[in-house]
Amino acid sequence: MDNNNMPPSEPPAPSAPPLLAPPPLRPPPPLPRLTRKRNGWKIAALVLALLLFVSLLTQLGSLAAWFLEAAGASSPAAGPRLEEVVVESNDSRHKIAIVPVEGVIWGASFDLGGHSMVRGVQDQLKAAARDPRVKAVLLKINSPGGEVLASDDINRAIADFQKKTGKPVVAAMGSLAASGGYYVAASSRWIVANELTITGSIGVVMHGYNYRGLMNKIGLRPLVYKSGRFKDMLSGEKDLEQMTAEEKADFEEEEKMVRGLIDQTFNRFKQVVEEGRRQANQLNQNNKDTPGKSLSSTWVDYADGRVISGRQAFELGFVDEVGTWEAAVKRARQLAGITDANLVTYQQMFDLFSLFSLFGKTDAARVKVDWGVELPRLEPGHLYFLSPTYLR
Repeated sequence: MDNNNMPPSEPPAPSAPPLLAPPPLRPPPPLPRLTRKRNGWKIAALVLALLLFVSLLTQLGSLAAWFLEAAGASSPAAGPRLEEVVVESNDSRHKIAIVPVEGVIWGASFDLGGHSMVRGVQDQLKAAARDPRVKAVLLKINSPGGEVLASDDINRAIADFQKKTGKPVVAAMGSLAASGGYYVAASSRWIVANELTITGSIGVVMHGYNYRGLMNKIGLRPLVYKSGRFKDMLSGEKDLEQMTAEEKADFEEEEKMVRGLIDQTFNRFKQVVEEGRRQANQLNQNNKDTPGKSLSSTWVDYADGRVISGRQAFELGFVDEVGTWEAAVKRARQLAGITDANLVTYQQMFDLFSLFSLFGKTDAARVKVDWGVELPRLEPGHLYFLSPTYLR
């Protein structure tokens, strides 16, 4: 048979692919070791421990002083520890110290160490007195005034500083230097005000409320037991509308006594202004070109609590010069007899000494909330040198 005539054979059926066994499971790779990171944390911990150790060593002197003070021994480190900060460097060996008086002048504690604003100004003046390179002091004032006694203490500190050291104090008024703010400046050798400064407001105020009408509305009646007729003379509970004849007589007498206290303090204010300006003029007689301003003959007429501008204060003789901060710096150099100086200020150092000083001083452990404005906190029975702009 011819092979060519045979029918073609069918191709063989494809065989099924062989079954492949799955690859053996391999264990996951080990996680990277954290040796380097752990070593990094160890190094950081060692550095931190070293820094803490060095810091503790630097505080040994302060701690020793604190223990001496706690034991009753006198210590030169008592009070806030101040450090000098250069505000403006002019490559000079001379210095002019800036001492700020800013905000309401209170006698109460204001910092973590329990030190008052008065103590802060006094300590800064002492630091300026001890440093022979400090040739003058710039009193930077931006204040509506404050407590009578606190203002008087600062005024006396400035007068004593100038008398003992011979270094001039130049008061540089900011946007507001009224009432007690002007009181503290009155003993300065020279006073500079911007023409837009609000100053003056020479006067005394005692503030309080009578809330008996509100008490009557809610049916609240006070029970007062007193040892004398005038023991409750400043009480806000008195019913001013329903007084007996005897009570009215006592109330009128109380008003006379309060007026006497206010007048006495007001006379002290005028005395401080008059004496301070007169002494400043005597010291400035050597400045032939600019001897300073004398008080106007009518200055007392403007000591009625009104506020005036810096320009008006200059015309009345309350200030010596109308100018900017730069003018006050220039005047301080001129009065000190130097051509250049570095401007420095003093800041309180916060260290372990300050931390330990909190113990035993409960009045310093206060929380201050900043609402963006300084809320009035006038206490009944206290006399204040305060500008009416603050009272509103």
